[in-house]
Amino acid sequence: MIERAEIASARRWVIKVGSALLTDDGRGLDVDIISTLVAQLAQLRATGCEVVLVSSGAVAAGIVRLGWAARPQLIHELQAAAAVGQSALVQCYETAFKHYDIATAQILLVHDDVVARDRYLNARRTLQTLLTLGVVPIVNENDTVITEEIRFGDNDTLAALVANLIDADVLVLLTDQQGFCVEDPRDNPAAELIESRDVYDSALDEMAGEGGTLGRGGMVTKLRAARLAARSGTQTVIASGRVENSLSSVVSGANVGTWLKTDAQPRPARKQWLTGIEQPSGRLELSENAVRGLIDSDSSLLPIGVCGVQGEFARGDMVSCHNAQGREVARGLVNYSAVETRLILGLPSSDLESTLGYHGDQELIRRDNLVLF
Repeated sequence: MIERAEIASARRWVIKVGSALLTDDGRGLDVDIISTLVAQLAQLRATGCEVVLVSSGAVAAGIVRLGWAARPQLIHELQAAAAVGQSALVQCYETAFKHYDIATAQILLVHDDVVARDRYLNARRTLQTLLTLGVVPIVNENDTVITEEIRFGDNDTLAALVANLIDADVLVLLTDQQGFCVEDPRDNPAAELIESRDVYDSALDEMAGEGGTLGRGGMVTKLRAARLAARSGTQTVIASGRVENSLSSVVSGANVGTWLKTDAQPRPARKQWLTGIEQPSGRLELSENAVRGLIDSDSSLLPIGVCGVQGEFARGDMVSCHNAQGREVARGLVNYSAVETRLILGLPSSDLESTLGYHGDQELIRRDNLVLF
């Protein structure tokens, strides 16, 4: 039996629930499922814990409410479905939480809200304040006004970013599957459930499968979300929302679902913001000495440690840093553009001014603007 005392002792939770679960596989909002979920969330709240709910289901609920037979492909139709479905989704939650005298707040986010530093801090303060007031924030991606996220976004990733925002102890991804299995249980109902594994275990990548037609995230996105949450020290549990009292079982530390573990310690807010920027503008190839300096000496990245540059980026953009084997070891905000970086890569700091023609920063990425993976 795997001990989950660390899960049971958690005080701040992010719970994400998927579209297939909430809409009874596309048949419309499942009021019974939502009522059962809210009852378990209210029970968790009653123990003194803080809860943020990240809920999918707006687009799927809108599709059903509009009478469409299948998920549309056109962006404006997806946006229309999101607009129709979001109001129904929030109303359903509000009604369910009202039975427990718990106030809710609707929070619609886009990726810019966690990429732009000022908007990140504003979202963080708002969520923290709501939790202090005893309110349950209900978070969703703002599918009504965005385009790229409707096609490529997923609420698993959003939930991980929210976990970073509020310094969550545990992220629970409720799905229509029992957890992370060695094989896709839709193809093999007898597939073995992974009870616990280190979140960075490379074997997990081969086991992850693609999502279904209703949701946009299968185990691939759940694994990615768990790794994103782990950067801030958040534990992740993937469990079935269709098993009776499954969330309460997870909260109690019972051995249900899959626990993707991390030993990482929580990071300061600025570092969490940096880890939340999911799409770097460029890539730097680092020498072995540079990688060792970042990891062992907590140093800044100097131009002399850079062997190659990929992509086009401007000063202040996020870039990823990779070792000789191609593994990402860090990300940070770069002090020079891609054009300038190509001019000074491999050079000692003493040669920068003569090469660039002006006196700039000695560091390519300062330590306080860099996070290690």
